[in-house]
Amino acid sequence: MTATLSPSSTSAPPKRSPSWAVFGLANLAVVTAVALATWYLLADPQISPWNFYPLPFNAALFWAILFVVFIGFNCEFAGFDRLSQPTRGIAILGTTAVFAVAVTWVLANGLGRLFPDFAADRADGLGYFAGALFVLFGFGTWVMAVLNWKHWPWTALGLRQSLVGLCEIAFIAVPTLALYLVLGLPSVSLSATDPLMSVDTVLGWFYSIVVSVILTGQTLDNWPWRIFGGERNPRAVVLASTVGNVVLGTAIYFVMVPLVEILVGSVATTELGDAIHQFPAQLGVCWAFWMIFWANAFGNRPTRFGDGRNLLLRAALTFGLAVVTFLVYYRFAAEHILHEPVVAGDLRGNALGFLDWLVLWTLLYVVGFQSFGLRRWAPSVAGS
Repeated sequence: MTATLSPSSTSAPPKRSPSWAVFGLANLAVVTAVALATWYLLADPQISPWNFYPLPFNAALFWAILFVVFIGFNCEFAGFDRLSQPTRGIAILGTTAVFAVAVTWVLANGLGRLFPDFAADRADGLGYFAGALFVLFGFGTWVMAVLNWKHWPWTALGLRQSLVGLCEIAFIAVPTLALYLVLGLPSVSLSATDPLMSVDTVLGWFYSIVVSVILTGQTLDNWPWRIFGGERNPRAVVLASTVGNVVLGTAIYFVMVPLVEILVGSVATTELGDAIHQFPAQLGVCWAFWMIFWANAFGNRPTRFGDGRNLLLRAALTFGLAVVTFLVYYRFAAEHILHEPVVAGDLRGNALGFLDWLVLWTLLYVVGFQSFGLRRWAPSVAGS
């Protein structure tokens, strides 16, 4: 007969799984540090040795994010996934930078020679902005095809990556270009006399649709659109999500306008005038950042409760963080950290610049580099 001892007295305690919160916060620290360092190098109006702020910096930034959408969302990093880290991340970073700079330059200095709307020497950098405005519509259409449509119909046809992504990019380009030509370009064109919407309304309204796409497709796990058919009837989900995101996005826009008026204050609202209608996009990009970051760095917690509670908590948490971020950015960071100029009242900066810069570095580091250097802290158990 042998004696057995209590495991607690003879063996080391089991190792605890790293905390998802610690992993997420570590990613946030890295993304913020890299974003600030590169901001000071490339964009800061006082510190950067170049004069890229706000344009063409923002234009190249928007094209960079769209390129990551193409290779990461639509094509699921096909080709890049054969590389090990950090080579994979470096390749994604390098190709993204080349694409963004090349497209920005070609539109302004190539197409701009033929069409003055896109000219690099247009006042206030509006030539760069006119070209980059296309990206706004791409954020809605190409991202919706992935998050809400789940790559339908290409996966249903038996296609695989990278053919799925390439077909998606090519076919979705048609409605995206149509939206840009009907709504976007006329709002900034030198020749347009009666656009359907002002550029401020276009920005605020369509970015609200982008918020709806990310909210429903990622934060809410494609709810409520999935209840219209799920995998059994993907066509119904595609139709429901397309119409539903326009309706929900429009509702978000009309809720956001009075909300941002409260957040920025009456003095700034009066000075902004009609420009207040773009501020749903300014708050929206704060929400988009947190929804993207929360899903990729914090594992889209919580996941341990029932669906309804999980989804409600995610939406509420990310929106709350968005409001706080909006206030911190406009009331403190834009002036004291990023050195951006006054836009109205005591407001400084443009959240569509630095917050999108944070979005880009989230996609590059957390997704592209797969949190290189932090993986040992990644939690092994998803439930929380």
